[in-house]
Order: sequence, then structure tokens, then C-alpha cells
Amino acid sequence: MIDPADVPIRRVRWDAARRIIRSLHPPTDLFEDIASPEDWPLLIAAEMKTNPRLAETIGNLDLVPPARRVSGSGATFLMAPFTHTSPDRPSRFSDGKSGVLYVGDMFETALAETIHHHQRFMAATAQKAGWTSQFRELVIDLSGILHDIRGGLPDFAPWLMPDDYSAAQRLSAALRAAGSEGIVYPSVRHRGGNCVALFFPDLASNLRQGRHLDYHWDGRRVDLVRELSTPPRVFRVMQ
Repeated sequence: MIDPADVPIRRVRWDAARRIIRSLHPPTDLFEDIASPEDWPLLIAAEMKTNPRLAETIGNLDLVPPARRVSGSGATFLMAPFTHTSPDRPSRFSDGKSGVLYVGDMFETALAETIHHHQRFMAATAQKAGWTSQFRELVIDLSGILHDIRGGLPDFAPWLMPDDYSAAQRLSAALRAAGSEGIVYPSVRHRGGNCVALFFPDLASNLRQGRHLDYHWDGRRVDLVRELSTPPRVFRVMQ
């Protein structure tokens, strides 16, 4: 396997990239209402004296260096993956202790990635068939100098295993320690698609909300996606 120090670096700039997240709760605007990130620690400390649930909502702000924090419209969605981390929720490029913002280069890529993980959750918890959780599409612009493991080189294969993330997490840890800003890689779930794993929220900007979606679980897989437009549209998932 290639040494992490030899992984090529490329400038990646995507306009209107896509991220799809669960819509468990209405969006909060904590990071959007407070204009200056430098003011957050004092204002949050003061607010917590009367609102003890604020810490749970914000997460661990210390996980994001002050210079890399973002504020303004859409900032809540950009900050959340970095302030709400847990070893119980590891991912391809994180053991759960460090935040990562995953974004796909197109809607189909983000959809395929989300469906895969939703299917695993539904199967593991033996959920009954039916329309399940709602999701929201986020449209994001991003720009950064990232480590690039695209290109299909055999040396990259351990980092792109479908379900074993151990090698990818070791790569991520080594690159983070060396000052990396993130990784661009081919989607494992959508042939022809690409994804980024961003290590800092300020690499993304201009977030706006897109479609609202429902996923249908048939007891074995997600077979339908419903776009909550007017009128709603239903699409069959081909796998």
C-alpha cells in the first residue's frame, strides 16, 4: 500500500455539490445568528447559564479550531458534523473522534451513499416495511487542496473497501497529523461519482437547502424514493 506521504494532492472545487442528511429535527440557527466565531465561547457560556440544553445542541465546539469555524446562513449544517462526534459513529475516514464533512459531487452520488447506510440501519434494527425517515438535500460549494485517491490505482484499494474502514481511518489519521485538509475519492456506492471528506467546515460555503425526500423500505432494501414536491414524485431505486 502506498505511503500516505506519497498520496497526490489536487485542488478540488465543486459548485452545487450535494449532501443528504436526516431531517430528524428542524434546523437550528445557533451558528447563523452569531455573526463572529470569535464571540461564540463567551456568548455560549453566558447562554448556558439559563439554557442547560444548549451544550447538547451545539456539541463540542472545541473540536473545531477557532480560525476554521464558520458562521452565517447555513453554518449550522456545516459545523454539526465537526461538533457532534462519537466513537459510536465511525465512518470511512474517521474513527468517530474527529469530524468529517462528506459531500458528493452530484445528487445521485449523495443519494446512493445515503441509501446504503440507511439500508444497513434498517436491516440491523429489523424495521418493518414502509415509508421511513425524511431526508433533506443540501447544496454546497466547496474548494480545497485535498489528497486525491481517485484513479483506480491498486495501492488505493484498501482505502476504498466497501465495508472495512480500518485502512481508510489509518490513512485519515496520518494525513490529519500531516496537516491535510481532506480527501477526494471515488464513490464506493455510485459508479462514476466522486466524494470528498473535508476535515474543516470552512472548506464549504454557500449552503442552500434543496429537495426534501422520503425513503421506502421494503423489508430488505430501499426500493423507492419520494421527492416531496408539489405534486410529490416517486422514483424506483435500481440496484
